[in-house]
Amino acid sequence: MEWLTIGAFARACRLSPKALRLYDELDLLKPARVDPETGYRYYADAQLERARLVAWLRRLGMPLTRIREVCALPAGPAAREVRAYWARVETETAVRRDLAAFLVDHLSGESRRDTTKMLELRYAAHSDRGHVRPSNQDTAYAGRRLLAVADGCGPAGESASAAAVAALKSLEDAELSAGNVLNLLEDAVRSADEAVRQVAEGSTEGGTEVGTTLTALLWTGSRLALVHIGDSRGYLLRDGELFRITHDHSVVQSLIDEGRLTPEEAESHPQRMLLAKALPGGTADAPDLKLHEARAGDRYLLCSDGLTRAVSDERIRELLSGGEPGDAVRVLVEAANAAGGDDNVSAVVADVVLPAHPPVSAR
Repeated sequence: MEWLTIGAFARACRLSPKALRLYDELDLLKPARVDPETGYRYYADAQLERARLVAWLRRLGMPLTRIREVCALPAGPAAREVRAYWARVETETAVRRDLAAFLVDHLSGESRRDTTKMLELRYAAHSDRGHVRPSNQDTAYAGRRLLAVADGCGPAGESASAAAVAALKSLEDAELSAGNVLNLLEDAVRSADEAVRQVAEGSTEGGTEVGTTLTALLWTGSRLALVHIGDSRGYLLRDGELFRITHDHSVVQSLIDEGRLTPEEAESHPQRMLLAKALPGGTADAPDLKLHEARAGDRYLLCSDGLTRAVSDERIRELLSGGEPGDAVRVLVEAANAAGGDDNVSAVVADVVLPAHPPVSAR
């Protein structure tokens, strides 16, 4: 057999000799032969295909531990793993793209072209136990600056959701600007995480997981800062069109993102209730943070999954399109209960309006 030197093999597969030595140490790409006297590495032609696959996966930015898993699979399953990895990258990139767009807008001064017209919110919140659950573990809040929905789980779920929202209420009196609002919101969520952790640690039923989702909007006068973790949702109704502004942090949504599951299959999946992220979270459970430019006429909806599991997005759009915020939250909750009321249901609706008179709270 004719051996390829490490230099020749590196040129053929587009990997550097330094990388090949690293992959040897990691048992990712072992040489076919090592000279016992010189320690020089030699490779076989048959190894080129695996080496080129490693090189391509590295160009994608895939971590070495995952590359090792992909390389150990047959072609079909390996292709599915690559598809799943790239879908996750695209999801994470979308979040960074939104932040980059905000920074460009903020630093260039584009968002300050029409700051003479300050806007206001008119808002309403409503939460209901539903027809089946013995208690209401949701918390819904609407105030002058803060809008929030939290959906607790576990024996102390009601306390967990209430603690998360309470930790954010200090932002009602904070000095806010577009430049510092995301930092303030991030700090407040850390406080919320700690508050929920204390509730979980104080729960009398050991071994039973306690936590909560949290979806909140913080108003600066011209923008709304969003924080989101879990599977409660945020929507924007603009010019008659409904846009979802949050991405579910659930097991089935992760499977959909990775191409392993269709949205139709997710509706009956046995793990459809399991969360991928919630409070309290670990180091990898960072919430989503975004900043939204507000327009007069916009209507925002925050809701727990008691609404979205029972009522379709199209029906939500129809019910959200008319009446005052107080009317909207009432008909949305009634629609979820009419569909069975299998879960607690909460809704917060806020309209962005020109300041004709003080904000009205209809709860």
